[in-house]
Amino acid sequence: MTIRFAAASGTAPVPPCAVVARGLARRARERAANDNGPGNDARRKVSAYPEAPSEEILRAALRHFAEHGLGAARAARIRAEAAFFAGDRQAYRWWLEITRTLDRRLAAQIGAAQIVDAPERRGA
Repeated sequence: MTIRFAAASGTAPVPPCAVVARGLARRARERAANDNGPGNDARRKVSAYPEAPSEEILRAALRHFAEHGLGAARAARIRAEAAFFAGDRQAYRWWLEITRTLDRRLAAQIGAAQIVDAPERRGA
């Protein structure tokens, strides 16, 4: 079934409240901020993503998301941690990148936890 969108024609009179609403919406857009970005300032031109994931990682992350749904980042984190403690650095980096693609904050938590719990620091 095809759904078509037709914008309203310009012949209808504009109610006075529409002008006020447009002004409020404009101010809200100016104050909007990306909470993942550095400094949380939307006016800065600094990207929250310093490096885009590779095509291979992006495809794997999307596949993983399709498999696990909204819990995909947590599932990838569990796999990254398991690989880290098993000593498989290549698998750890792979799952860390997938986690980073899905949820940057969660990936940052993994990195911080691994520094504290590293096997070489525990004498293992």
